[in-house]
Amino acid sequence: MSKVIVVTGAGGVLCSALAKALAKQGHKMAVLDLKLEAAEKVADDINAEGGFAIGLMANVLEKASLESAKAEVNSKLGSCDILINGAGGNHPLGTTSNPHLLEDDLENTTEGFKTFFDLDPEGIKFVFNLNFIGTLLTTQIFAKDMVGKKGCSILNISSMNAFTPLTKIPAYSGAKAAVSNFTQWLAVHFSKVGIRVNALAPGFFLTDQNRTLLTNSDGSLTKRGQQIIDQTPMGRYGEPEDLISTTLYLCDDASSFVTGVVIPIDGGFSAYSGV
Repeated sequence: MSKVIVVTGAGGVLCSALAKALAKQGHKMAVLDLKLEAAEKVADDINAEGGFAIGLMANVLEKASLESAKAEVNSKLGSCDILINGAGGNHPLGTTSNPHLLEDDLENTTEGFKTFFDLDPEGIKFVFNLNFIGTLLTTQIFAKDMVGKKGCSILNISSMNAFTPLTKIPAYSGAKAAVSNFTQWLAVHFSKVGIRVNALAPGFFLTDQNRTLLTNSDGSLTKRGQQIIDQTPMGRYGEPEDLISTTLYLCDDASSFVTGVVIPIDGGFSAYSGV
């Protein structure tokens, strides 16, 4: 049965792939992104393939923006059945320069060099707000459509570093841990009104946000990129298509008794001790 599905952050590499895959199942797609052009491009691609989608601008940190998007979704597509909270990301101001603190680092005056003690609270807030508050606000706006209906669910996008934090990115790791915890809380909170809540925890996928961090201009791996592959038992980065089957399952009535789970899709990264 066709459902109305809202996807935030849908202009990005991963969530655009999810939106297109769900559209191929016959669902009506509301493609939301902070960049209207990116959202409309994905919606146009879906429509060109015979699907049905609209592209809308939405800022997940502004209730008024989300409410405006919801009004348009309701008007053009109908009541929201499934929400995918895909908007998220990191920020340089919440990132340390080195994975470990050394005494000499405290004397390092190189421009842009940051130790833990130099992390900018505003950068930390930005990352936490984008990932966690953005998920909370979007859910507040769109989940109202789902109360009391059948077959409704919410899918959050967490991260494998919510299980074990990565070096250098304390803000992002902490924010995604909050998303995982919130997923479990929401699953219990919404359990009496027919809304299931689950999350994906992707491992390492090359996206526009991390490509320059993990690969060189010639396509070879950076030192950090090689560390990741060495720590991934399957020996490769994920492809957007690797997220699709689990997404389809969690959005489908086939998973009607599944709620409150966070599923790693990481090639074994979170299972490997490194030894």
